[in-house]
Amino acid sequence: MADIQCTRCGETRAAQPFAPFNNHLGKRIHAEICQVCWGEWLRRQTALINHYGLNVRDPDARQFLLENTEKFLFSTGEAEEVDTSKQGTISW
Repeated sequence: MADIQCTRCGETRAAQPFAPFNNHLGKRIHAEICQVCWGEWLRRQTALINHYGLNVRDPDARQFLLENTEKFLFSTGEAEEVDTSKQGTISW
């Protein structure tokens, strides 16, 4: 696997083995984002899904995640933050 100069972190690291999406954003991630930063995004994405209770089959939820993927990896805007101040205080 080739190394790339990652757009997000600026480090030279291993590239993605394949594009994560079959669209322009996926190709851009494959060409410009290292595996380490992609792993950071996957953890953030999981937190967003759990925090907002997203149904990933819902087109609006998928669009929300795609927009946040681009914001997080390419700093194109304010990525959604997860409010951790209430962590451990929710009772079911």
